[in-house]
Amino acid sequence: MRTIYKSVLSVSAAAIVAVATLAPVIVNAWGDSSNGRKSYTISQINKGELGDTITFNSISDGKIGDEKNFVGAKVASSKADTWAANSINVKDGETYTIRLYVHNNNPQGTKKIAEGVKATFSIPTTVAKSQTIIGYLDSSNATPNRYWDEVTLSASENVYLEYVDGSAKYTNAKMGTVKLPNEVITSGATLGYDKLDGKIPGCYEYDGVVTIDVKVHSSVAAKVSKQVRIKGTKTWSESVEAKVGDEVEYQIEYVNLLSEEVKNVMIRDVLPTNVEYVKDSTYLYNSNYQAGVLLKDNTVTTSGINIGDYKAKGNAYVRFTGKVVDKSMTCGANQLVNWASATVSGSTIKNAVYKDDASVLVNKNDESCKDKPTPTPTPTPTPTPTPTPTPETPTTIVNTGAGSVVTGAIGAGSVVTTLGYFISSRKKLVK
Repeated sequence: MRTIYKSVLSVSAAAIVAVATLAPVIVNAWGDSSNGRKSYTISQINKGELGDTITFNSISDGKIGDEKNFVGAKVASSKADTWAANSINVKDGETYTIRLYVHNNNPQGTKKIAEGVKATFSIPTTVAKSQTIIGYLDSSNATPNRYWDEVTLSASENVYLEYVDGSAKYTNAKMGTVKLPNEVITSGATLGYDKLDGKIPGCYEYDGVVTIDVKVHSSVAAKVSKQVRIKGTKTWSESVEAKVGDEVEYQIEYVNLLSEEVKNVMIRDVLPTNVEYVKDSTYLYNSNYQAGVLLKDNTVTTSGINIGDYKAKGNAYVRFTGKVVDKSMTCGANQLVNWASATVSGSTIKNAVYKDDASVLVNKNDESCKDKPTPTPTPTPTPTPTPTPTPETPTTIVNTGAGSVVTGAIGAGSVVTTLGYFISSRKKLVK
């Protein structure tokens, strides 16, 4: 394969100028596991300076300009292929698309296939005026093995970012646009060329783009907290280690942070493929049912359950059990992420959805994995959760006297807790 790369300076110049007008340059926004990889021009690549080395995103005059700036952002509704490579000003309520460019720079095509290629985004979980999203690109046989770059979303007020559920996509010349799992923001999503098998040959015809959407929010009206524990244990946390066959308990807390009543709060949980709901295991706790009441409709993981109306600072807990099964696990580390959501309505808020997640970590190393290499999991760029003890029966501090409109003909009160004023660092909101 000779002189694969053609000069793209004339194509990329307009985009580079546009990016420069959007944002100031951030020094050291990019990095890699080799502490500073070498840059190459298209001419140097064509002359064979890479040799047999597989490397990613190292061309200084490539399609997107300098490929080390491979993470960018733009307003999601914009049709222009113009990306802010370093920083972009954002507004409350606006959705933004985050891009991660993927390019195996070796010009030898299918003779130099990168393996184990995956992408991961680290999205901040705090409230601040400046939010920096980091994109990671990994390959098991590339040099370096890991690459990263970042883009900062800046606002005039404190904001938090919500990943838009199901928005992750990968686009290339062979597959078009395909969906990626939500794990792209936790343990990472595997990429590929003709299928998502982690293999990407070298050269432009095999490059691709990962995108996710995030929504910016400057206010909150509710809190949803999701935790998990091994059944029979006492401590709740945001992740637990388990094995196939174990039963795990999930707890979802909802708190109304408005100064007014909200009606028809719906709780729903989306389980991952390798966790099954245990029938007749859903309990509701609130001021009317402080010891818990069994909900027999078993719809918390399908259509959801209506837990009633909640006045200012009212709250409730929903608990249910799942069983870890092996339907599609790979040998080695598996992170089973599931999302809880609460949908509320009221006089000033309509159909707002609040989300949080919890994880079950399973290391598969059974007979089916014998004589197969066990992949080393890439460290997830998210903070390690600190287990937080929760009372076995959530206790009532003040009963604010909410109404009763729960599907299944059970009443729902409301509870005030000291957590009622706390904005969860892992909360997500969709209006």
